[in-house]
Amino acid sequence: MKIVIESLEVGEEETIVFRVNGLTSKMSRIIDILKNPDDLTVYEDNKALLLSVLEIFYIESVDLKTFVYAKDKVYLSKSKLYEVEEQLVDGDFLRVSKQIIVNLRKIKSVSPYDGGRFEAEMINGEKIIISRLYVPAVKRRFGLL
Repeated sequence: MKIVIESLEVGEEETIVFRVNGLTSKMSRIIDILKNPDDLTVYEDNKALLLSVLEIFYIESVDLKTFVYAKDKVYLSKSKLYEVEEQLVDGDFLRVSKQIIVNLRKIKSVSPYDGGRFEAEMINGEKIIISRLYVPAVKRRFGLL
């Protein structure tokens, strides 16, 4: 594979072109990363912050509020859960219940739980229940189907 990087003139739009014989899963991941927003606006103590999506473990809706969980902090988002999901749709994020979107890169393991549900253990030790409705999507993403 040959990689070419060219400098642009001032005012030219950045463009990425892939010339491939076939789209591989690795290329698809790269495209997903490029499509994803790098940051999500969150709030801590009424201060707006830009949080890198790479730091997000999961996003949860509780009592009509959206919370964004990082390794050891919880932030508030003023967006509704479905709005955040739309921003993160092409990347490593997947809805696992009506209330939760999880960063697949932060999952340590998944295992069957009771009632057809699954349990995801995050790399920080937290555990999240995956609803039955969303189990097939999780299995597909982990290559279990």
